[in-house]
Amino acid sequence: MSIFNNYARYYDLLYLDKDYVGETKFIQQLIQTHAPNAQNILELGCGTGNHAVLLAKEGYQIHGVDLSQEMLRKADSRLSQLDPELASQLKFTHGDIRHLRLNQTFDVILSLFHVISYQTTNEDLLAAFTTVKEHLKPGGIFVFDIWYGPAVLSDRPSVRVKRLEDEEIKVTRVAEPVIYPNENLVDVNYQIFIQDKTSGAVEEIQETHQMRYLFKPELDLLLKDVGLKIINDMEWMSRRALGFHTWGSVFVVDFL
Repeated sequence: MSIFNNYARYYDLLYLDKDYVGETKFIQQLIQTHAPNAQNILELGCGTGNHAVLLAKEGYQIHGVDLSQEMLRKADSRLSQLDPELASQLKFTHGDIRHLRLNQTFDVILSLFHVISYQTTNEDLLAAFTTVKEHLKPGGIFVFDIWYGPAVLSDRPSVRVKRLEDEEIKVTRVAEPVIYPNENLVDVNYQIFIQDKTSGAVEEIQETHQMRYLFKPELDLLLKDVGLKIINDMEWMSRRALGFHTWGSVFVVDFL
């Protein structure tokens, strides 16, 4: 997943239209429903810290972990611009969610924006879920989202183009997916073109993000293997029941 070191340079611009405020409210509602007394949160795959900062503003202590050093540099830069009292509620650490051991437990563990779908083998998934089990307090919850298998196979991934710009650069991202139905994997092949508005120079980045789409019965089995169970599931943000068009699905997990 070192691909994110290049990707991170343009990550915040590419997701400028992402509803981080709405998503944070949704996450907070799940926490208030299932772990109303929660005070501290571990975020596995925190990226550049957008969700973490918003959750800190709601009063939570947040420990974010990410594999990408470049993402964490952006998160730390964001931290340095915050009010010191708010900044004191946030901590960012480099680590691999499959092997992370902080010797600390948390009321809530989050893994958002399909970080779990980046765990592409059964071994990776079991390792990530074991990390969750090791860091979750009794009575705590684990919240994660994934690419949901029935939707991926019913509404198959297609070529998409995204264009965004700020005062300095224009970014065009072309995503071309290749699906491997026997492995439950999708290779998303990205071409990213970055044009400097001043000089007109264009830089091109190519990278592949391999994603695993998952089904509820296999999640049940993998989670059970490490002593966890699903207690709620729904479509991301809308709360509708999971189905053939639920690409973005969210699961709430606690101990068996």
